[in-house]
Amino acid sequence: MENTNEMTLEMDSRSCNEGLARITVAAFATQLNPTLEEVADIKTAVSEAITNCIVHAYEKETDKIRIDCTICGRELTVAVTDHGRGIENVEKAMEPMFTTKPEQDRSGMGFAFMEAFMDMLEVESEPGKGTVVRMKKKIGTGSQVFE
Repeated sequence: MENTNEMTLEMDSRSCNEGLARITVAAFATQLNPTLEEVADIKTAVSEAITNCIVHAYEKETDKIRIDCTICGRELTVAVTDHGRGIENVEKAMEPMFTTKPEQDRSGMGFAFMEAFMDMLEVESEPGKGTVVRMKKKIGTGSQVFE
């Protein structure tokens, strides 16, 4: 039987909580004994997902963002869920350099960074109902701390 562990964090969609999300997910992943590079990759991907919720899903309103993390064997899965405005065209939104907020100097690289730093990225969205961003990363070959 593979070792598994789960964690859920729910927080307000405020930019001051982005750091909390990054650190919490990184701390959860440490039980897999990741390299510093793997931790940096995870933190960057989580940061991009949370920022998308704050800037695009809820715009100027405050609502909840939920992060679900699961470890199964050597794989970390992170799901970031919002119940905001949703994405009209997920395929278009995932194109590098595409942004709906050019006036805010947004680079349109959020999904591209998530895809580059994680092993798998999946985006499900329904306009008016919200978005779920699922990311997975296989963590090195170090020994697991929890058992």
